[in-house]
Amino acid sequence: MIDKFTIEECKKCPEILDLKIKNLEHAINQSELMISESKMDCESLIFLRRKIANSFQDLETLYLIKEQRNAKKSSL
Repeated sequence: MIDKFTIEECKKCPEILDLKIKNLEHAINQSELMISESKMDCESLIFLRRKIANSFQDLETLYLIKEQRNAKKSSL
């Protein structure tokens, strides 16, 4: 879960927002690749899938911030 400080920084600075989005997208892709290629035990797979689900939620939050930022720009 993204902490409040990070969310506020992402709202203030588009560069931080874009970097955080890219980092999460990369982490999700790499985790999914690990799952597809691995022979992990069940507990590890469940843990990794849970982390991926949390990352997707964080990513959606960041996409929403970006969308709101773009909406403000277009209304000016």
